[in-house]
Amino acid sequence: MNEKVDVYLNNLDQWKEELTKLREIILDCGLTEDFKWMHPCYTINGKNVLLIHGFKEYCALLFNKGALLKDPVNILIQQTENTQSARQIRFTNITEIEKQEAVLKAYILEAIVIEKSGLKINRKKTSDFDVPEELNKKFEEDSNFKKAFNQLSHGRQRGYLLHFSQPKQSKTRISRIEKTINRVLEGKGLNDCTCGLSKRMPNCDGSHRQR
Repeated sequence: MNEKVDVYLNNLDQWKEELTKLREIILDCGLTEDFKWMHPCYTINGKNVLLIHGFKEYCALLFNKGALLKDPVNILIQQTENTQSARQIRFTNITEIEKQEAVLKAYILEAIVIEKSGLKINRKKTSDFDVPEELNKKFEEDSNFKKAFNQLSHGRQRGYLLHFSQPKQSKTRISRIEKTINRVLEGKGLNDCTCGLSKRMPNCDGSHRQR
């Protein structure tokens, strides 16, 4: 047990009981407790397996390689459509956690086996994503925008490419591109909160403030 996690849990106003129960379940599976990204994180042989975190509407287990889990009871959630590896199990009260304790332990133990085996996620490369014609046209019109986009991390580029490519109508794709120009020029990703963190990070609830 990590003292930083004790402090974190003791200072919680919301989800204290639920996250404490999740901590108990996780530690019973033999993982090492750490504190990363301002949240309890659990590892095996120094490798991240999962963490626990809370948002306004729910608290959750977040499996680092959740996409590799079998998920026989269909409880894993992909946080965003661009998330390739991590998966959540969400809870809204302590009863839900207690009822699923055996299932949660099975998922955690499977995640440990996956990490020990060295299995990796086959992630799509940035080059595998379609570049909309409208985006290429914008690049031709605005060299600063193109330069800023190319300087983004691959993950941020993939997020934008997926976002731009989704609409069926060209005018909608153009609208999405135009609305994100300032964010790209500022070096921010589609899911970066104005608090400076990514909404995908456990310590940002997406409401533009740090929890």
